[in-house]
Amino acid sequence: MTTLDEKSIYGPVTNWQTDFDHADPSYNENAHEIWSELRGTCPVAHTERYGNTWLPVTHEYVHEIAYDTEHFSSRGVVVATVKPSDLPDAIPAPIGGAPPITSDPPFHQDARRILLPAFSPKIIDEWEPEIRILCRELIADMKTADVVDAAVQFAQHIPVNVIARMLGFPPEDGAIFRGFVHDVLEAINLEPGKRAEAFMALDAYVAKQVQDHIDNPRDDLTNFLLNAKIYDQPLSLQHVGGSILLLLIAGIDTTWSAIGSSLWHLATNPVDRRRLVDNPTLMPTAIEEFLRAYAPVTMARVVKDDYNFHGNEMKQNDWVLLPFPAANRDPEEFENADQVLIDREVNRHAAFGLGIHRCLGSNLARLELRVAVEEFIAAFPDFELAPDEVVKWSVGQIRGPRELPVRINARTL
Repeated sequence: MTTLDEKSIYGPVTNWQTDFDHADPSYNENAHEIWSELRGTCPVAHTERYGNTWLPVTHEYVHEIAYDTEHFSSRGVVVATVKPSDLPDAIPAPIGGAPPITSDPPFHQDARRILLPAFSPKIIDEWEPEIRILCRELIADMKTADVVDAAVQFAQHIPVNVIARMLGFPPEDGAIFRGFVHDVLEAINLEPGKRAEAFMALDAYVAKQVQDHIDNPRDDLTNFLLNAKIYDQPLSLQHVGGSILLLLIAGIDTTWSAIGSSLWHLATNPVDRRRLVDNPTLMPTAIEEFLRAYAPVTMARVVKDDYNFHGNEMKQNDWVLLPFPAANRDPEEFENADQVLIDREVNRHAAFGLGIHRCLGSNLARLELRVAVEEFIAAFPDFELAPDEVVKWSVGQIRGPRELPVRINARTL
């Protein structure tokens, strides 16, 4: 796993309006303040980093671009030093390298339809007992320690384990998966050759697992994809591998970040924590509010052709970041947008995206988040950030705590 601090090709940010960098360590840590400032001064920030990147921060603009498939392509969804014009010829639009998230219309709808049955509410609900057992096992392993890391010891293990089981991959490879997540989503400002090496390792791992499923078929999501068809033809191995890459990477980091951010909120807001402990009926609205207020996901688009977007001269192959978390904090869209109200009733948030690429795994993410929070506060009804310890936030397009040391003041184990 690469160390970002030592090998970044960019220096520190000098101005968030004209020189922003989502891989700067201070970005995610202070994201809400940065977006608020930009919203008041420059609703579309710009940087020459990564070969020209744009950052709209209002709900209106994020919504507009997310639905505009005429001017913006999804073939590149992670802004990194590999520029859109240099993306491999093997993954052009409309299919892209990780369908359906990298796919454009009309292919996108057909590729998405393949996966929908596997993530239907009925199918996902069957996972609740296993997820609850997993959470309890993780909590039991924390034993009687006064300080635990709610991210490293708890949140990061839940989606890793669930996705591995769904795909039929070895659950003991969790550390490998976390390394892939880091390399793809955090090590974005490295020399392009270094990123290429990381992707080669990921591709080799997925290819090995797919071949094992061809040789030894079983009832799991990998064989589901191998048996699926599109346009009356079996999916290509490239399509199967790309969809697995999507599930393996996006399905892990997004959810563990949402769990970690929710626990961070409860560690820093004792009133809300006590309300949830004393009144579990608040959990559904609390989960939706955590998703709104701490939405983890920013996706990217690629400008198809030169385009004037509200006075911003975007050029062909420029990047555009779509910070759904910033849209969720826009006071023009949400009353008391910067307040976390765990009993908020009207909450049409964009945590799972907007437009054709709205997260198809939202049922699973909600389930994992709810069960994780329920089990953590049931076992540890009173906890707070550990004094003299540092919370470490992620870098890149997925926002959440990577290290979350909390002191346990009361437990029910």
